Amino acid sequence: MILDEIINKTQEDLEERKKKYKMEWLERAYSANPYAPRDVISALKSTKGEPLRIIAEVKKASPSKGIIREDFTPLSIAKEYETANVNAISVLTEPHWFKGNVEYLTQIRRYTSTPLLRKDFIVDKYQLLEALIFGADFALLIVKALSLTKLKELMEYAKGIGLEILVEVHDMKDLEKALEVGAKIIGINHRNLDTFTMDMGLCEKLVPVILNASKDKVIVAESGLESHEQLMELNKIGVDAFLIGEHFMRKKSIAEAVISIKGGM
Repeated sequence: MILDEIINKTQEDLEERKKKYKMEWLERAYSANPYAPRDVISALKSTKGEPLRIIAEVKKASPSKGIIREDFTPLSIAKEYETANVNAISVLTEPHWFKGNVEYLTQIRRYTSTPLLRKDFIVDKYQLLEALIFGADFALLIVKALSLTKLKELMEYAKGIGLEILVEVHDMKDLEKALEVGAKIIGINHRNLDTFTMDMGLCEKLVPVILNASKDKVIVAESGLESHEQLMELNKIGVDAFLIGEHFMRKKSIAEAVISIKGGM
């Protein structure tokens, strides 16, 4: 299973980083952190005036597609997203399969004002503190990568340092765990992590369950999103925001692609 491979490699890398930069050092950096987290919930919650909220990804590669964008300049891509008025920017920081880097967060944070998501395979408090220090406003936790106990621990820690969390689910079991830990932002990923196949009907199954639990959750649809009509249909059933990467990364004009999918042209 590719998720197991990525998690194992992530833990190896993490142990090396902890030796070079101890947790206590990060905690000292946090006490003087210039990047206070911004309001993510308001940025992502759908309204009548702006029903489709976009989380646009800065993403060079993926395990299923390999290199997606050869001409990859993270800051230029982020600034183009901001010009197109996306609501948040997702920055891939996993280095081996996604060719990301945690330093991309700081590069982008310095020159943009749009909320930033650290998208990685987070299994440890250390990575959450890193996210905040490098400039992220929220971070991704994948339910399938964590035990319920670890998910609770990381959610509690993130709350303590003021970092919002996007909890990613892939099926009903994941969703039950996300609701149990009190997730405020729930991402429904259409892609099966074992087979890479897509279930584009997953939101129709899970969104009613979330809305029945609470109308205040921010619901995010992820993967396989390519058209304005698709987004409008999902918004009708209760999806607030849409996390889109490959579709934008393959376009010559990223800004035009964002405006088009929001229905502006």
